[in-house]
Amino acid sequence: MRAALWLLALFAVAVASALFAGNNQGTVTLYWPPYRVDVSLNLVLVVLALVFVTLHLALRALSGLLHIPVQAKRWRLLYKERAMHEALLDSLSNLVAGRFVRARKAAELVVTLEESLRNNEERTAHGVRLRTMSHLIAAESAHALQDRSRREQHFQSALELTRPRDVQEGRDGVLMRAARWSFEDRDASQSLEWLDQLPQGTARRTIALRLRLKAARLAGQAREALDAVRLLTKHRAFSEVAGAGIARGLALEILRSAHDPMQLQRAWEALETAEKHMPEVALEAAERCLQLGGDVALSRQWVLPLWTAMAERPDALNPALRVRVVRVLEQGFAQASGTPDAAWLQRIESLQLSNPGDPLLQYLAGVMCARLELWGKAQQMLRQSLTMLKDADLKRDAWRALAELAEHRQDSAAAAQAYKEAAKA
Repeated sequence: MRAALWLLALFAVAVASALFAGNNQGTVTLYWPPYRVDVSLNLVLVVLALVFVTLHLALRALSGLLHIPVQAKRWRLLYKERAMHEALLDSLSNLVAGRFVRARKAAELVVTLEESLRNNEERTAHGVRLRTMSHLIAAESAHALQDRSRREQHFQSALELTRPRDVQEGRDGVLMRAARWSFEDRDASQSLEWLDQLPQGTARRTIALRLRLKAARLAGQAREALDAVRLLTKHRAFSEVAGAGIARGLALEILRSAHDPMQLQRAWEALETAEKHMPEVALEAAERCLQLGGDVALSRQWVLPLWTAMAERPDALNPALRVRVVRVLEQGFAQASGTPDAAWLQRIESLQLSNPGDPLLQYLAGVMCARLELWGKAQQMLRQSLTMLKDADLKRDAWRALAELAEHRQDSAAAAQAYKEAAKA
């Protein structure tokens, strides 16, 4: 289409020129005393056009001649840039293919070429980024070859290149690679230090959070690992089930690391609501509270949601968790001074009456009655529970409690028999 338009335009110019020149009778007279020259106007116009074209071409030729050194320098720069980009592509392809020696050599070649350009006061458009990426590829290759000295050399060079504020494009990548290298060197604390230097937005990326989770777990920093898991689950890097499982394990680790009741309470308060509602977490907190000599009422408070779930739905907890709930309440009765809490007595009695055939509730009711010195009812409940108790420890404790009740009645034969059964359990 464009060619057709040009052709039409040239045709129009040719027609106009022919019409003008054919009917043009004008002349141009030149006086050069004592001479007079009459020249056709058309000829003058043609000569002027030829002179203009000749001068234009001559000036362009002269300009090109004068710019030959500049063009030569430009062509040399383009050639070296092409060589640098080719070497960078070679280093990347070799790195991906696992040819780490070749990758390192190609990356170092890029650095050498770029330095030669800078020494000649020739600068490329992306020279700093080229050097940064080349140093990073060389460091990655050296890391794969377990050459730590060469890796640190290239890493420090890349880090220095990205230190100024105006050239920080690749700094995030450099820091994350350094964190991964430190983690693979089993230096978790150093890995976390590199991750801490990342900007807030970069630190919340999935790849950075995954690395932080691994490093925190390696360093034994369960709290920081739990924070990373929460963010990863929020970003859907984990499924809800997987995220909840990892969070549960870390929460248990945090609770187990508490060395006094106050530390345990702070650890509990730092957990999220969903984590507190996990049966394993609540039971661990309650058990740890009793182990550390903490407040019995507090341990019962942590167990209360589980007891409520058991009351609403018998299959809300699996048998192992139900046993642990009973154990926590039993230990609380043993450690508490004076009469057991009236509200809990009512809860236990109510649930046991609504589920008369539940051996766990019968055992717990028997322990409670023994605490209240209701010897006959305690013996009845404990004997009823023994017929269906499946947990060996609870069965042994039930026989032991019956032995103590027999000793209280001064029934030596019954006590001996109960101790014998406890030993068999």
